[in-house]
Amino acid sequence: MHADHLFAACSNKTKIDPAVQSSETLYVRKVELPEDFIMGADISSVIALENAGVKFCGWDGNEQDLFKTLAESGVNYIRVRVWNDPFDEEGNGFGGGNNDVETAVLIAQRAKKYGLKLLVDFHYSDFWADPGKQMVPRAWKDMDVDTKAEALYQYTKDSLQKIRKTGVTIGMVQIGNETNARLCGETIWSNILKLMKAGSKAVREVIPKARIAVHFANPESGAYETYASKLKYYDLDYDVFASSYYPYWHGTLDALKHELDNITDKYEKEVMVVETSYAYRPDDTDFFGNTISDASAVTKNYPYTVQGQANSLVDVIDTVSQMKKGIGVCYWEPAWITVGHNSYEENKVLWEKYGAGWASSYAAVYDKADAGRYHGGSAVDNQALFDENGHPLESLKTFALVRTGNIIPLKAVAIKDVAISCDLNEEIVLPETVSAIMSDNSHQQVPVKWEEYDSKMMHENGVKQYVIHGEAEGMQATCYLSMIKFNFLKNYSFEDGELGNWKVTDNGKTEQAYIEKKATDSLSGEYHFHFWSAAANSVNFDLEQDLDDLKEGTYRYQISIMGGDGGNTSIYSYVKINGEIVKTEPSRITSYNEWNTAVINGISVSSGDKVTAGIHVECSGAGSGAWGKIDDALFNYDD
Repeated sequence: MHADHLFAACSNKTKIDPAVQSSETLYVRKVELPEDFIMGADISSVIALENAGVKFCGWDGNEQDLFKTLAESGVNYIRVRVWNDPFDEEGNGFGGGNNDVETAVLIAQRAKKYGLKLLVDFHYSDFWADPGKQMVPRAWKDMDVDTKAEALYQYTKDSLQKIRKTGVTIGMVQIGNETNARLCGETIWSNILKLMKAGSKAVREVIPKARIAVHFANPESGAYETYASKLKYYDLDYDVFASSYYPYWHGTLDALKHELDNITDKYEKEVMVVETSYAYRPDDTDFFGNTISDASAVTKNYPYTVQGQANSLVDVIDTVSQMKKGIGVCYWEPAWITVGHNSYEENKVLWEKYGAGWASSYAAVYDKADAGRYHGGSAVDNQALFDENGHPLESLKTFALVRTGNIIPLKAVAIKDVAISCDLNEEIVLPETVSAIMSDNSHQQVPVKWEEYDSKMMHENGVKQYVIHGEAEGMQATCYLSMIKFNFLKNYSFEDGELGNWKVTDNGKTEQAYIEKKATDSLSGEYHFHFWSAAANSVNFDLEQDLDDLKEGTYRYQISIMGGDGGNTSIYSYVKINGEIVKTEPSRITSYNEWNTAVINGISVSSGDKVTAGIHVECSGAGSGAWGKIDDALFNYDD
């Protein structure tokens, strides 16, 4: 297809702005896509933002309807979340856009004007629904599941009829949002599916041609097969198995493709990524902290730059396009920018009055534990595709340029941070080169010049981390230097990405026991040892490493673990000398991110001893199954 025709096909009604057909600064590789590939944008917060005074611009820098700018940039779908009743008894909005059905109608009218299709996302709650929170709407609180299913059916039907009256094309309807084994207060699959079937029935009656989507999160968990099998068993009528995919949380794109292709192979369903985003800058713009930043313990596969943001989006689009029935990608809240530029206090007034922040204080009547305590502004303003003044970023062009490509000369756009360790008894040696991240996300080694540092002081201060800055390719380079005691364990933090010298002895039938890459679940670095099992008393294993040729002396050993749902446990670290356990130290798992470190001191080793350090994990299991993470094993001289 000729490029001009291809650009025209990207949107149903609004032509691509000529300014979007190329970029002097953005590298975008071409991805072969069908004309009807969904290029979505969830801009559910837009009405609240505009009411709070936010204005958006077009590519010429002049004020313009956000919907028009999106359509001119290759977006063809608008996703809108719908909450049952996000208001308190006095009519004060809970925030997050105050997205009731009436707000969805306003968004639908704007989408229709520019030929954009609509994806309606029912949360079936009065406020945010996600894997950790699926609260029942207040009006349905005391209903049994059959009565609730009837209420959900009627609510879905009435809501869709109101939205349909705008004349917008409703292309897809979600019956739940990130419903990981929970929905609308229900946690038993038979009840969850009773509600889903009620929603599906309503969609088929009102908009027979619309796709029906189910939506789950955490593809890295490996649970999608379980979810899909439940949908099949209870005979749910649906078309699309949709996933969230945030690259800083949700594992690799290869794993995502594997999970969703498996759904297509076994259940013949279409698949898509219905939520994704990435940061174009590390810092905040609205005086309220962000989901990801330079301080976040997340996987950073791309630099926090406009080019890094575009590369992330291209990679997700490319991956979905290669799936056997991949139909599209939707970017989450690309326009949720700051409502003001002066102070937290001024912004707070706007967040509270118009619901333009993620939550207002009024949400406490529904969600006291979370929104009631941590209400505030946008946590994703640095992941928007517009800057803090409402001007579109070059990365917004990705939706259009990915169809034709925009190949420009490669240049370094960021310098990858360096992390090294140095024993207190060794000389500090910093690398002579660092990895420059190029505009196509490839890496090239470039020379670096480090600032002066006080080596003597670093050695004298003992175990500690230092930050040393330098310059490479005209950009700042950063080295995180950890002064450490020598660790005799190899691959101590599993950062090799494999077991290496570690060995696992499964004494039961532990379902999952492997090295996992997920920075948010690691004590340090990106990797850790992960375990999980659903059956009672199935978690029972030893993880250990032999230490060769230790000199005679006294040593200490420590290893850290966190997890939950353990029930009765027998968890302890241990040291064997010549095959016999000589010392142990009990440990425990309690809850997510609650790390427990067991320390064994006074390990006396003679010349020629064969030493093994390990951890024994045994759980009876409780709830949905015992799980945990193990990280940072240290075997040092005991000073």
